[in-house]
Amino acid sequence: MTEKEKMLAGQHYNSRDPELIAMYHKARKLFQEYNQLESTQVDRRSALLNALFEYKGANVWIEAPFYCDYGEFITIGDNTFVNANCFFLDNNRITIGKNGLIAPFVQIYTAGHPLKASERIVKDREHGSSYLTHTHPVTIGDNVWIGGNTVIMPGVTIGNNVTIGAGSVVTKDIPDDVLAFGNPCKAMRKL
Repeated sequence: MTEKEKMLAGQHYNSRDPELIAMYHKARKLFQEYNQLESTQVDRRSALLNALFEYKGANVWIEAPFYCDYGEFITIGDNTFVNANCFFLDNNRITIGKNGLIAPFVQIYTAGHPLKASERIVKDREHGSSYLTHTHPVTIGDNVWIGGNTVIMPGVTIGNNVTIGAGSVVTKDIPDDVLAFGNPCKAMRKL
């Protein structure tokens, strides 16, 4: 099993694997160019996002700057808007539905580490210390509005027609048709 396959399967993997490092550098080249473009360069912006993401629906708009780890594990549905300074840590799949609104400074994480340092840090005589990493996908449904400065943790599923209040930390699944907010984020009422 390759390190990429282990990563997508949620197993511990070596993030410094040459295949993953090459994907990392490719993503940085693409989003760095994207982040430098003028907003009027719509065709080039779209082409870069198509090259970066696994799938980008029609009329997706992403404000610069935008950051991710690999890009190729991200899918975004039609008519979704991602505001400035978002970071998608796509060490596993990030799936965002259609008609989404993602406010500035939203962070979506798919990677985690063992909590105990003795389990997290691996001594590598050749390269120094490295860290055990595991991943879980994140899924966001259709028609979801995620407020600014929200953090979405690995393995979370957010249902359809959900509003997540600004500054929330989403650690558990959120059902369809609710307003949810807080740290930790909880469903507060039906919409």
